[in-house]
Amino acid sequence: MHRTKPLCAGLVALAVSLSFGAAAQDSEDKVIATVGGKPVYQSELTFAETDLDPQFSRLPAEQRTAAALSALLDIKLMAQQAENSGLGKDEAFQRRVEFLRDRALHNEFFKTRVVDSLTEEAVRERYDKEVAATPPEQEVRARHILVDSEEQAKAVVTELDAGKDFIELAKEKSTGPSGPQGGDLGYFTRGRMVPEFEEAAFALETGTYTKEPVKTQFGWHIIKVEDKRDTPPPSFDQVADQIRRVLLQEEYLALLQEARDAVEVEVTDEELQGLLEAVNPQGNN
Repeated sequence: MHRTKPLCAGLVALAVSLSFGAAAQDSEDKVIATVGGKPVYQSELTFAETDLDPQFSRLPAEQRTAAALSALLDIKLMAQQAENSGLGKDEAFQRRVEFLRDRALHNEFFKTRVVDSLTEEAVRERYDKEVAATPPEQEVRARHILVDSEEQAKAVVTELDAGKDFIELAKEKSTGPSGPQGGDLGYFTRGRMVPEFEEAAFALETGTYTKEPVKTQFGWHIIKVEDKRDTPPPSFDQVADQIRRVLLQEEYLALLQEARDAVEVEVTDEELQGLLEAVNPQGNN
C-alpha cells in the first residue's frame, strides 16, 4: 500500500508555479464569432491571449488580440474537423482529455483554496516572525593597507603612529585593489574574509588599527575598523516575493495532505511501486 507523498521540493515548486490565469465564463460572456454555427465566446479569446504562444505578449495590444483571435478560430476549425473524423471518440485521446481536465481542476482548486486567499497581511506576518526569530549578526566596516613584506608593513604602522592619515597611506602604499579607495572594504560579516584577517578585524575596537601586521596568503595587512554594527534585516520589499512562494508551498503541502487523508492511493504496478519507493523511501505506509 502506498499513499503518494511529495518526492522533492522541486515538485512542490512545479505545482505551485502552474498557471492560474484561465478566464472564467460568466453570465454576461458574449459571443464574438461562430465556427460551423457553434459560438465562440469572449472568455475563450481572453484565455487564448494568456495561454497561447508567449511571443504574443511582445505585440501591441490590438495586434495581440487579432493574433489570439486568429489562432483561436484556427483551433476551433481544426477541432471540428477532428471531431467529425471521430478522433474525439478515440480511447487514448479521451484518456488524455481526462488527464488535462484533472490537471486543470488541480490548478483551479489550488488557486481558489490557496492563491486567492493569500493576503498581504499573511506575508507581512511571516516576515515579522522570521525577523524576530533571526538573531542579528555583527558586521564591521574596515580598511586595510596591503604590502608585500613584514618590514614594509611595520614601516606603515610607524607612520600611522606618527599621525599619518590611514586613507592617504592606503592610496599611496597599498598593493590591494581597494588601495585607490583608501583601502575601504565596506561592511562584512564573519566568514567573508580569510580567517587571519577576520580574527584581527573583529578583535579591534572601532577607530583603531592593528599595531602588529597581519599575515595572510595575500601579503601583510594593517587593518583599521571604522565601524561595528548589527546587520540590518532585509526589507519587506526585498523578500516579500520569496516569503509568498514559501507560504504557497506550505499551503500546497497542507492541501495535498488533506487530500491524502481523505482518499487512499494504491500503486498496483509492482515495478512502478518499487521505483516510487526508491526515490521516496519515506512515502510508504
